[in-house]
Amino acid sequence: MTTLRRTVVAGSLATALVASIAPAAAATGTPTEEPPRQRTTQQATTAQPEIAHEVPERYAEQQLNWHACTSEELGSEPPKEYDLECATYRTPQDWNDADAGEDITIAVSRLKAKGDSTASVLTNPGGPGAPGRNFPLRLAGQDRLREHQDVIGFDPRGTGHSTNITCGGAIGTGDSLDPRDRSRENLKLILDATEYAADSCQLKSGELGPLINTFQTTHDMDLLRSLLGREKINWVGYSAGTWLGAHYAQRFPEHTGRFVLDSATEFTTTWQRSFDWQPLGFERRWREDFLPWMAKYDEQYGFGDSGERARQTYEQVRAALAEKPVELDGEKVGPNELDSAIAGMLYSKAAFPSLAEYLVSLRELTGEKMRTASPTALDNVRKLLANTKARGPQPLVVDNGHGAQQYDDAYDASFWTIPCNEGPWYGNRMTATWQSELMGREWPLLGWGWLIQPCIFWKGKPIDLPEMDGEGVPPTLIVQSEHDPATPIEGARRAHENFEGSRMITVTDEGDHGIYAGDNPAVDEVVEDYLVDGIVPEDQSIPGAPLPTPDGANGS
Repeated sequence: MTTLRRTVVAGSLATALVASIAPAAAATGTPTEEPPRQRTTQQATTAQPEIAHEVPERYAEQQLNWHACTSEELGSEPPKEYDLECATYRTPQDWNDADAGEDITIAVSRLKAKGDSTASVLTNPGGPGAPGRNFPLRLAGQDRLREHQDVIGFDPRGTGHSTNITCGGAIGTGDSLDPRDRSRENLKLILDATEYAADSCQLKSGELGPLINTFQTTHDMDLLRSLLGREKINWVGYSAGTWLGAHYAQRFPEHTGRFVLDSATEFTTTWQRSFDWQPLGFERRWREDFLPWMAKYDEQYGFGDSGERARQTYEQVRAALAEKPVELDGEKVGPNELDSAIAGMLYSKAAFPSLAEYLVSLRELTGEKMRTASPTALDNVRKLLANTKARGPQPLVVDNGHGAQQYDDAYDASFWTIPCNEGPWYGNRMTATWQSELMGREWPLLGWGWLIQPCIFWKGKPIDLPEMDGEGVPPTLIVQSEHDPATPIEGARRAHENFEGSRMITVTDEGDHGIYAGDNPAVDEVVEDYLVDGIVPEDQSIPGAPLPTPDGANGS
């Protein structure tokens, strides 16, 4: 995954508190079976109304106005080698009351099949709430899939070129506050900034805000299915797109074709429990994959000749940035920017060389005898500084393979709003503080930032989540790497176990987030046997692709 913009992120009493109110187990901090928790008053859920799925004619009789996508519609220049088409359609603001409120607009795209079109495969990059209109480009080179299937992308309600919500730019308040500073004053400032942003999201998004949730989006998708003229749709959803795809399949099994769930969230539980696997996942990717890889090329990087020595060098750099941030082009690079860049670049092994150069550059810039870093390294720092602000829960998004996706206030707003609008999120200021203390001690890369949980400040009542057991759903295919940082395999395994009829490909010796249509032909073959020919595989393991060799190393 490419770099992202995102505000993210004791003793016996702490152990007792977290054991009772957070998914972190008392002894290990690892998510376990759901313990009883005290619910915050603002997070009492409301029943999710069941609607008769009768689409009013004014929506059902729309025609998709396909035309060549423009740069304004994609947010970038349309790729010349692919004929990506764009369209829009209207949906009710609220599917529970189609006559209430103003219609909203959904932006869609299409890569037409190369031959006769017999099916449509919808795609989604995750988020939750990430725009996906340009995402069909990730599958543009999958010739076998595209022979008879149109590849469809869409910006979910709330984001991209669909009708937007906003937090008024409030997400990002408090970015300079280091969550490792555990002084009472600093922790209060971070929590206050989180509460301010959460309040702003709800105020600025108005009446549409509470209707940005999976329930509404799955109905938008089913209307799209109808407008495409399909009885069933296929699906390739990555990351949080596995949540969206699984929820659609559970709600509309009769319209569910072949669904691929790549880099799966624990979609059979709550958002809170699904996200709570992340500190473990990122720490494992960092310590077991990246740092040993960087140490292997210590002759080139000089950062440490073992994973642990390289980690200690990182700690020295981080401490120096905490004491005195580096100023570059009028911007400051502090410890949060450092951790944000690391987290963002652990999603893909292809980013390992750039991450190593970034770390080397910052070590040079924080050294006692500062010397000028290479222009390439400085450019890398500038790019990362402009696009990364991440602490706490990390975005669940897969790059489209054709350059960095752009994230703005509408996506920031959706990323916070969707989890807070559906299902419970337990806790309060005290419990978030204790949970981040436990996680920080065990998984310091992200754990300290688990203080930032906007949903504990959400004042609206979230709707209930449906029971996600897969009953009556056609076989779905989960694809998962062993060391995925953002959606760790522990959660994916539990989703697989609890979702009836699902199959799972485990990609061993691999940690990339987003596998299909990446760099693993063996995985692609099994996935397309399923997507194209309907061959449902058995659970199996497939080896991952090797880690990269940096330029100039070993004669490369």
